[in-house]
Amino acid sequence: MAWKPLIIAVAPNGARKTHKDHAALPLTADEIARDAVACRDAGAAMLHLHVRDADGAHSLDADIYRDAIKAVHDAVGDDLVIQITTEAVGRYTPDQQMDLVRDLHPEAASVALKELTVDGEEKAAGFYRWAVDAGIALQHILYTPDEVRRMAGLVQSGVVPGENLSVLYVLGRYGDGESQPRDLLAFLGAAEDSQLLPKCWSVCAFGSGEGAVALTALSLGGDVRVGFENNMYLNDKTMAPNNAALVKQVADGAQLIARPLCSARQARVDMGCGRLGESEHRETAVRAERAG
Repeated sequence: MAWKPLIIAVAPNGARKTHKDHAALPLTADEIARDAVACRDAGAAMLHLHVRDADGAHSLDADIYRDAIKAVHDAVGDDLVIQITTEAVGRYTPDQQMDLVRDLHPEAASVALKELTVDGEEKAAGFYRWAVDAGIALQHILYTPDEVRRMAGLVQSGVVPGENLSVLYVLGRYGDGESQPRDLLAFLGAAEDSQLLPKCWSVCAFGSGEGAVALTALSLGGDVRVGFENNMYLNDKTMAPNNAALVKQVADGAQLIARPLCSARQARVDMGCGRLGESEHRETAVRAERAG
């Protein structure tokens, strides 16, 4: 079987958890950078990045993001796609979420459909178009099958650009029991029925069912996101020692079905990231020198 290489993303901290939840949960830029190295080595191609302010609270401050992105890049170079979150967590407006992306101009960002369209689809449409034209890989977060159907309609009407479309199906909620592999079926059914055809689709899941959901998704050709943001337990329901253990669990599952892991370089191509990494810039310069 010709598999599409698997993009494993890691969400190492999220917006709410602290060291009280797990001593190895990374909060500072340096902690996140160290975690990024371990997760890269375990098989991750992308880091889903949340940052915190001086009080440890969720933040969309562009300068805090810049510090964290620099720390991660200094640690792993171009070996991980760095995807920022725009999650509101009840603190930020759609304008503030979109302003962050415009200010920071990251290579990738996650955007929740239900959050960015609160003030109207027209404003969101302008932002979506700008981001795609700017080479920023947007991943649209969808929490329910109904949102999947809504997304299909927005793509068909041109509100959401269809090129390089990437979606993340979120199974479960904070404090809302265990996600199950069968929960994924309703999302995939809604996508098929509404003819939503994303270039990349991925899954994250709350609770210790995360690993089983990830294995189901990767066996169906999807990508996966794991990490302490959504879950801290391995498949055997023991506490994971760190985020890298959750990544390795997925990478080992992919190996069982001979699905290759995706590199960050290939992930950038698949996701439509417009930014070339340092290695790609060097290769481009060498090709130009040879051609000249």
